[in-house]
Amino acid sequence: MLEIFLPYPPSVNTYWGFRGSSRFLTSKAKDFKAVTKARFDATGHLGLGKARLCVSIALHAPDKRIRDIDNVVKSTLDSLCQAGVFEDDGQIDVLIVK
Repeated sequence: MLEIFLPYPPSVNTYWGFRGSSRFLTSKAKDFKAVTKARFDATGHLGLGKARLCVSIALHAPDKRIRDIDNVVKSTLDSLCQAGVFEDDGQIDVLIVK
């Protein structure tokens, strides 16, 4: 088992920016990815490779605004993948989001 505590992730709405027909990562997305990588590296874990996975995400919103929990799942999984926790989010067989 591997636990990583991350700040509240950026939503899909603030993850990507658009300029004309070009899409780019926003500064919020880049910051979240950097924090994810740093916190994973701090665990000393080598990563889960290509193993089949069950992932549980417990969200704790920073304020009382109403949020759609599915809006932050993609950014969280992408950041974990790019940090080296696992190779591809297609490995996830079970996803629990609370």
